[in-house]
Amino acid sequence: MSEYRFVSREPIEKGWSGDRKYRVTDAEGRVYLYRVSPIAKREKRERGFAQMREIAALGVPMSVPYEFGVSEEGVWLLQEYIDGEDAETVLPTLSVTEQYRYGTEAGQILRRIHTLAAPKELPAWEERYGKKIDRKLAAYEACPLKYESDTAFLTFIASHRDRIKGRPQTYQHGDYHVGNMMIDRSGALRIIDFDRDDYGDPWEEFNRIVWCVGAPDAPAYVASGMIDGYFGGDVPNEFWELLALYVSVNTLSSLPWAIPFGEGEIETMRRQAREVLLWYDGMRCIVPRWYARPVE
Repeated sequence: MSEYRFVSREPIEKGWSGDRKYRVTDAEGRVYLYRVSPIAKREKRERGFAQMREIAALGVPMSVPYEFGVSEEGVWLLQEYIDGEDAETVLPTLSVTEQYRYGTEAGQILRRIHTLAAPKELPAWEERYGKKIDRKLAAYEACPLKYESDTAFLTFIASHRDRIKGRPQTYQHGDYHVGNMMIDRSGALRIIDFDRDDYGDPWEEFNRIVWCVGAPDAPAYVASGMIDGYFGGDVPNEFWELLALYVSVNTLSSLPWAIPFGEGEIETMRRQAREVLLWYDGMRCIVPRWYARPVE
């Protein structure tokens, strides 16, 4: 594999991608992240490597990509190894002021990621996302399981889907939430796992913010900071409407998605649907009740 020669390889048992990941060390003691994908993913991984190089050039704090190649193992990617802890573990232990500060930084980083333009030949967002809404509604309709209060979601989607008309498109991380962030040994926030990157409405990127919210009846300072950091504290009303729409669509589609993963994931999605309805008062308000800033 290229000029790199490793003296140790430790598997990393994390993530949903199905790729094999390792913490590897070379003869000089330098540590890297070594990721191996099936050969069928070659085109996707090669494109993703080039894209990550662009993102790193923007100064985004991330696992910097070093080299890409193909071997008998499959398609491999060598990246910077981040020595630190998962943000989703660390952040709840911090003061609300620190949680908000990290959230604000995450929002500012996301704003920087969204400066990468989408290809000009992409169809309009209302066409692309409109088809996605239809697919997800169809999947939910065909699902043998249902949410008890699905009417609130279905009604909100029907009355707000026109808000996607005319929305711009940019590069998207694709899965931006605390589960794909780390706090390194210096205390710096680092963004990881661009495996689900895509192009689309930059505000759709916030559809994963549900994973940044803790107790459903308490303020969520990381999530609130992320929104404030992204908008510089001046959040437009249009954003709240679109966020509620994107969260509603994702919530409905999460139930059929969870079925192959078993009862545990199904219950997770049922619980999350109940929490979303609580945040939005049964989809009757557009600003979630967890949105708050720390009191100085």
